[in-house]
Amino acid sequence: MVFDDGKSVLYDVKEDMEQIEGYRDLRSITGLFNQVQLDQSRTCVFWNDRIDLPSDTIYEYGRVQ
Repeated sequence: MVFDDGKSVLYDVKEDMEQIEGYRDLRSITGLFNQVQLDQSRTCVFWNDRIDLPSDTIYEYGRVQ
């Protein structure tokens, strides 16, 4: 993800999928992981109405590219 300040990061959601029960659907439901979207305000990526990831979390914990 590239942010407005030019910082480019990659966030590995694998740990979340192991530790957060709701995120386990990303592994168990075929094709769900690939349905990721960016909300209109560009402040959150989401997969469905239960699984989302705020951009500030991605910014802070993502690996700089």
